[in-house]
Amino acid sequence: MSGGEIRLGVIGMGPSNMASTVTLLKDVPDLRYRITALCTRRAEVAEECAEKFDIPFWTTDHRELVTRDDVDVVCVYSPDHLHAEHCVGALEAGKHVVCTKPMVTTLDDAKRLVSLVRERGVKFLVGQTMRFDRQFLAAKKLFDGGELGDLIALESYYVHDLRPVFDFTPWRLTAPQDFMFGGCVHSIDVIRAFGGDVESVHAIARKGDLTPEYPLDDNFFLSVTFKSGVIGRVSGLYGIVHPPTPMMQFGIYGTEGSLQAEFTDNEPGEIRLVRDSDPEHKVEVTPFEPERDLSAYGHGATVIRYMRHLQECLDSDAEPSPGVLDGSKSVAVGVAAWESVKTGQPVECCNEF
Repeated sequence: MSGGEIRLGVIGMGPSNMASTVTLLKDVPDLRYRITALCTRRAEVAEECAEKFDIPFWTTDHRELVTRDDVDVVCVYSPDHLHAEHCVGALEAGKHVVCTKPMVTTLDDAKRLVSLVRERGVKFLVGQTMRFDRQFLAAKKLFDGGELGDLIALESYYVHDLRPVFDFTPWRLTAPQDFMFGGCVHSIDVIRAFGGDVESVHAIARKGDLTPEYPLDDNFFLSVTFKSGVIGRVSGLYGIVHPPTPMMQFGIYGTEGSLQAEFTDNEPGEIRLVRDSDPEHKVEVTPFEPERDLSAYGHGATVIRYMRHLQECLDSDAEPSPGVLDGSKSVAVGVAAWESVKTGQPVECCNEF
């Protein structure tokens, strides 16, 4: 596929959907993507989006989209509980896949996707936007360069009062969305990017009741142990009044230094670093101005980065990161966490797929 046009079929298109970010790709000179088909469950929305973004084919049936000859990559931006069905359909049709987080929400579905990706020899990218934020990329460069030394501990939180989000994505209430996967998986994926495989999880949860009709627990604390012996923790709070903190943050604590990075959608962020080699332990602050755009949640720049990464992987026959195994192992942490919530005990994570 090197050098040629890459044709996209998008499932889950809508004006306030993350899929709207994919429409920005046509304006990026080094990208060769073109949306040739879209699918969404409401015909009037599909027709409107097709006309607005000059997309030649639309349907309300994902099975019609995934089998088209003019679709090379299927982008899955549907509600979480539909990801497995849509990804399986695309993979069985031999298409490459981009799936927004969470990849799926059960171990059985994760194992099926891994098996299909291996069987069909296609590329699979999990659209974990946080991995493609500039703060993450800068922190990963420092870490990979050895500037923080050997890992001791990792932490990440993602806190978000979701009441306003329910208003424009009501499926999160009616499905309902499971925020262990729809929320915590952001932070799980980030600490896994540094710490590798998680051995066990001890988790607690509580329902916030700020949205009484939401039926599940929506606030979580996870303590994790990595196979390497590194310890970690994840905080995912979604049934709360938004606190006076950034929306997302992660910390990396090593033998040579400690780092914290923070994010909030459409707001400034920063990285703070302390090096042990500095006798005064001065805090080095690197600010990041927001990358504002009109896409959903302001994630256009990160989607462009991960789609650029996918294009490079297609051209060089490399494996995308995070790929189907990364997605599966992050899902496995969430599955183990739910089991721990139910039993009150630490639970081992599945890492064999």
